[in-house]
Amino acid sequence: MAMSDIDGVLSIAEAHAQSDSRGVPGEAGIVVLCTANVCRSPMAAALLARRLAALGVTTPVRSAGMNCDGDPPHPEVVSVMASYGIEIASHRSRIVSAADLAPASLVLAMARDHLRYAAITEPGAWPRAFTLKELIRRGERIGPRPPGEPFSGWLSRAHAGRARTSLLGDSPDDDVADPAGGPLRAYADTAGLLDRLVTRLAELGWAHAAHR
Repeated sequence: MAMSDIDGVLSIAEAHAQSDSRGVPGEAGIVVLCTANVCRSPMAAALLARRLAALGVTTPVRSAGMNCDGDPPHPEVVSVMASYGIEIASHRSRIVSAADLAPASLVLAMARDHLRYAAITEPGAWPRAFTLKELIRRGERIGPRPPGEPFSGWLSRAHAGRARTSLLGDSPDDDVADPAGGPLRAYADTAGLLDRLVTRLAELGWAHAAHR
């Protein structure tokens, strides 16, 4: 899929600047989590940053993981993201900390185990932490954020009625499968799924509201 599929899309350099941001502890914004921060989360963060930028949203998006620090993305990730016009080779993995999660306006996990990790690392992040698929499901239930409503208000409505017991186990309804170790096609399929998911999230959370 080429960059031309998005009106007003970022240039390659701008997309790289978004996706490669390591962030600093205490910085607000969106944190995307996976296991090692070399595959799913950097792809999702880069794709979401691009979608938000196309909408004029300036919220920073960064990624992190539960283990591994300083590792480069898988070569397959670099190749697949290049097909989206996004340079990600200079990304390096980082381990998420409570200082990353506490100020985040949104924590997006690729799977339930990453959400559990976030909720244990920073319990106060629980109302703002979801798997990507879960937030879309709940967002579709309550409808897109209307003009004038703060993002925090929409997220609070999406969080209503959640139980921590929902974090138990694994679920294809919540988890984006890890393509690590698979063929290039698996990475491409995961990137395509993530692009569709973040596009839908951007539509629900930002496209119909004042961009803040």
